[in-house]
Amino acid sequence: MMPSAAGRPRRSLWFAVLSVIGGLAVCGAALGALWAWIAPPIHTITALTRGGERIDAFLGRESDNLFVAAAMMIGLLTMLAVISAVLVWQWQPHRGPVLVTALWLGQVAAGAAASGVGAALAHWRYGTADHQGVALSPENRVHYFTEAPPVFVGHHPLQIAVTLLLPAALAALVYAFMTVATPRDDLGAWPGEDPLAEAAAVY
Repeated sequence: MMPSAAGRPRRSLWFAVLSVIGGLAVCGAALGALWAWIAPPIHTITALTRGGERIDAFLGRESDNLFVAAAMMIGLLTMLAVISAVLVWQWQPHRGPVLVTALWLGQVAAGAAASGVGAALAHWRYGTADHQGVALSPENRVHYFTEAPPVFVGHHPLQIAVTLLLPAALAALVYAFMTVATPRDDLGAWPGEDPLAEAAAVY
């Protein structure tokens, strides 16, 4: 958003902060819905052995989808991180540490929204597999399941934190690169420094 004719931005800094965080949260929810549609499900079986023991197993290489689905979530959030950093940079009057903090927090909110919406829709689509409750008999020894894909690589808090914080850190890094590439100390933000006044002060 460009400044008004008087040089002041049309929207306040707090409006920009809330817009960035809220907009990224909404985008994260949309990415979660997209992920639930394209992420590969997990095909498993529960079988009864000849000795009467119940076993659970993956079909073929379906266990690979545990990683693939989680990696797809990180990939979508990474794409959002790069695009959002470039778009937030275009809000020139508010460039600076406050807006990059909003970008970082918004990306975390996007990750949380994407994970929550994606997990909810995936479980709504595929249901919850009840391996222990399925009835098996010598005549019907095998039961097949299609399970919802996971949004995280694992359930450890550190693994969940990586999914949420890695794209946020990438967004901040992209914003930092654009900051470094800007010749002006004020980044062109408002209220900016007058280049002519600076030159006069030097000479």
